[in-house]
Order: sequence, then C-alpha cells, then structure tokens
Amino acid sequence: MNKLFKYGLLTAFIGLGFSCGDSFLEDPAQNSSTTLTSVQLSDAIAVDPTLSSALMSGVYALTFDTGSGGTGGHDDFGMKSYDIFGDMLSGDMALSQSVYGWYRASITEFGATQDFTFGDNRQVWRYYYRIINACNQVIDGLGGTDVTPDNQENKYTMGQAKALRAHSYFYLAQFYQKEYVGSEEILPIYTNSVDENGPKVTAEVIYDLMESDLTEAISLLNGFTRANKTEINQSVAQGIYAYVLGARGTDYQKAYNMATAALAGYPIMSSSEVTGGFNNVATPGWMWGVDLNDEIGLGLVSWWGQMDYYSYSYPAFGDHKAIDSGLYAAIPANDVRKNQFFNDPSRTEHLMPLFKFYDSDRTRYGSSRIVKADYVYMRVAEMYLLAAEYASRINEGNARTMLKAVVSKRVPDASYIDGLSGQALKDEIYLQTRIELWGEGRSYLAMKRNKATVTRGDNHLSFVGVPIPYNDERMAFEIPEGEIQFNPFISTQND
Repeated sequence: MNKLFKYGLLTAFIGLGFSCGDSFLEDPAQNSSTTLTSVQLSDAIAVDPTLSSALMSGVYALTFDTGSGGTGGHDDFGMKSYDIFGDMLSGDMALSQSVYGWYRASITEFGATQDFTFGDNRQVWRYYYRIINACNQVIDGLGGTDVTPDNQENKYTMGQAKALRAHSYFYLAQFYQKEYVGSEEILPIYTNSVDENGPKVTAEVIYDLMESDLTEAISLLNGFTRANKTEINQSVAQGIYAYVLGARGTDYQKAYNMATAALAGYPIMSSSEVTGGFNNVATPGWMWGVDLNDEIGLGLVSWWGQMDYYSYSYPAFGDHKAIDSGLYAAIPANDVRKNQFFNDPSRTEHLMPLFKFYDSDRTRYGSSRIVKADYVYMRVAEMYLLAAEYASRINEGNARTMLKAVVSKRVPDASYIDGLSGQALKDEIYLQTRIELWGEGRSYLAMKRNKATVTRGDNHLSFVGVPIPYNDERMAFEIPEGEIQFNPFISTQND
C-alpha cells in the first residue's frame, strides 16, 4: 500500500512517543513510563530527519483513531466525532429517531453542556489536548517551539505540527467559551510536552498562540508538496487561520485575505459531486481528508457508523440523523442540495442525508463491516463562504462574488445575489453556509461567528420550537470533572 503510513507502524510510534501528558485528565499513576524524551527524539531526528515526518504521521492517526478521546464509546472516533457534536448542538442536525441512545441525553438534550460530570466534556477535552501534546512531542523533537529547523523536511514537519496544534486550540476555544471575550480565562495552555498541568489563561493568550503558530506554519509550509491529503499543506494552514481570525472577529480584512489565499487552485465541488456520496478523498474540491482502507480497519465505531444509512451503522438500525426540518424548508426546490436528503414524511428516514453521505456500494446495513469511504476534514467551498462572510463586513461586492461562486453551482440562476446588501446579504451567506456544509461540522462554528439564534424544527426529539442563542450556556461544554480533580491549578469551573 503506497500510503502516508502503515497503520500498525503509527500505533507503535504513538505508544512510544505520545503516551504522556494526560495527567490533567487521569490519575498520574496511570501514565506510561515507556516514553521517549524530547532530547531522545531530537537526537534521533538529527540522525534520521525522516523520523520527524513518521512521528507526525502518528499524530495524524489520532485524528481518526477510535478511542482517541479516552473512552470506549461509539461516538469516540477522532476529529469527526466533534463535527457531529457541533452540528447537533447548533440544531442543524436533528436526532430524529433514537434507538441506542447515542448523543441524546448528553448532546441533543444538553446534558454535557450543563453538567461537568458528563463524559462528553472529558472526551472533547482529552481528544484535543491529546493532539496538542502529540504535536508538542514532535515540536520538542525538532528543537522546541521557538526553533526553526535547518533541514527542509523538518521545516515542513514543524509547520504541520504547529498548524495542527493551532487547530486543536481553536476547537477547544470554540467548545469551551460561549463567545470570544479576550480577557476571559478559558483554558490551560501547553507549548511543550513536559508541562502536564497549568492554570487557565485568557482567550487573548490562546488566540495569540494560534495566530503565531499559523503564521509560522504558513511560512514553513511554503513549497511543501504533501504525500497525500492527510497531511496539512500551506493552503490548509491558511484555511485554519481564516477560521481562527473569523472567530476572533478583530481583523476581517486579514481573515478575508487568508480565506482567498487558501482557496487558490481548488475547484468547487460540482452538482454531481455534492450528491455523489462524499466518500472519496481524491475529490478535487477536498482540501484535507483521510483515505480510509482495509488496513486502517475502521468499522461501526466511526463517523460513517454514526451517519451513513448505507453502512453497517446506527442509522441503518434506527438511530437517525437528519437535517433540521426548518433548514430543509429553506432550501429552494430547484437547488441540487435539496436532493441530498430523503423526502418522505411517512417514513422514519425522512430528511436523512441518504443522497449526500453514503458508501459507494449503497447497501443498507453495509456490504462490508470495514469502512472504506473516506473522511473529509476541509473543502474549498468553506473558504469561498468564509471569504464571502468576511467580505460582507468590508466589501460587499467581493462578498457577492464569493457567494455566487458557490451558489451558481447549486441553483440554475444565482443572479438574485446581485441585489443583496447589508443584513440581507449577511443572512444569505449564513444560510448558504448552513446548507452547503450541513453534516460537515461547520454549523456550530458559523452560528457563533454570526451570533445567531437557532430554533429547532419539528423533527427533533427535544426542545422543538425553542430559540437557542449562540451564547447560551447550553452551547458550550464544561471543564470536565477529571480536570478539576487532577489539575491543582483548577478547582472549580470559575477558576
């Protein structure tokens, strides 16, 4: 297999290099003593620079590994786990039927976001801090966060590690702060793999680190040609930076510039592609994703296992995830994206994404229990929509141009956009973002950027018709009980 890595080799790297750093979530006595120190890693990388990229491959494996959030739950399968969490919290994804109970009490009924003892708080926290610690291991092995490696390959690896570290801090900041307030203390910050516990620092400090990491990553990744889309290249780092700047909301011109830089060279998915299953990382409009295969061996415990009716999955057996009925009604009848969803109110599968996300075999219950359909982490339509959103605040002409670039591929005539301005233009960009990126984990981020209030439609199992604003207490996770127990610098939610 000519891939970025052999999965078994990666798990060996993870076991050797990334087993420390979880003491803020678990009893320190449980930590492994068989770890490589940063000095040992640095010495090894000096002898063989290819080791740094191999270690970075191990970090990427965590993004799709089952149990990477520290649980045995069937909702714990890496980065895509939290796409579902966010889409359900935002209300754009409805749990329209529940047989097995995943997501119901903790996410759709807001149990976790109101009670720090719920395990989902711990899962989100541990996953992102585990990625951060793993990136810090790589960065330390390359000389530390303030060092620029001499070797070109190591520069590329350093750029990837810093971009992924920023990406993880970004999601932590989104999930654990109701809205950006620079002076609010929100999270501990770790920039090396030695520190295991620390006090909360302000959002301003966290965002400053993200911006510093991403600025350096973009520079370090200049000229990098990646082996495959699992790796972060310069355009992906620019895309992450565009999200960070938009969430911070202090420099929309720079945010616009970053989004437009990121989109260069990628075509927007066609009308046939957006109803083609979202199952192939080779799709030209995908900027970042994972090529899943037999050797990786994912099965029921995966994003596909929670989302795809045509896999061996929970949706096939009755745990249905559907588009919010109100959002579906807002999609014009002649919009190709309307066809992504099954429309038959007499069936329990009503409004499920049967024609957006599906295994290519299209066999209910799955023709195989091994997931081969791929994961998408970022696609170029996001960058057009982000650019439109940011431009709507500084240059409405550019906003309309960027919005039309996407919408013109979805409806026969997008000329109505030419007449939009002011709040109507902003509202249309937000709506198109929710429609275009439904089920891809972006609705929660867009809701917070747009300071929106969402009212759940009639196909939800709870809180139907209840308006929930973006900064409601129910929209942010709680610092987990384990962190408060084992981190001596944090004793309550308000420390």
